[in-house]
Amino acid sequence: MIELFFMLYLILQKEVVKNMSGEDRRKQILEILKNEDGPLSGTELAKRLNVSRQVVVQDIALLRAVNRSIVATNKGYLFFHEGGRGKVRRSVCVCHKDEDILDEFYAVVDCGGRILDVVVEHEIYGQIMVDLIISNREDALTYVEKSRDKNTKPLNILTNGIHYHTIEADNEEILYKIEDRLRKLGYLM
Repeated sequence: MIELFFMLYLILQKEVVKNMSGEDRRKQILEILKNEDGPLSGTELAKRLNVSRQVVVQDIALLRAVNRSIVATNKGYLFFHEGGRGKVRRSVCVCHKDEDILDEFYAVVDCGGRILDVVVEHEIYGQIMVDLIISNREDALTYVEKSRDKNTKPLNILTNGIHYHTIEADNEEILYKIEDRLRKLGYLM
């Protein structure tokens, strides 16, 4: 009997989601992302909302267009809490070869930092920025392996290795430690 009620509940829940307006669905996406600890793929969001992945991608684009704090990473979407809840940030300019990316990421995360993005200044296209959200060694390794597997080149290829990262940490002392480590590696400009 309980199974029957549960099945009925699931069917009704799917109908509610299915008949949800676009605005309501976008509010639901925001709520789901706010309550997740890490990135959530478009496919997973689509399953939860009983819509296609393309609908989710379009909704995310609309949400981001109105300046919502949704970040698209190589692992999925996440809600980015502005200011990092008591965190401090600094932009650093670095330069290195492709094969040094993992060392650079490890230098930051091993000191307690988080790499939020990568930015290059292109002479024709201007500033190009991509969200990274590298919080630990696993994130760093996943990013590098995925780049290698997909045979992609990093943005810094456009600027002879010169690029910027926004680094986030719990306090200024950690940021100074990160800069010192990057300087010792010869990456900090």
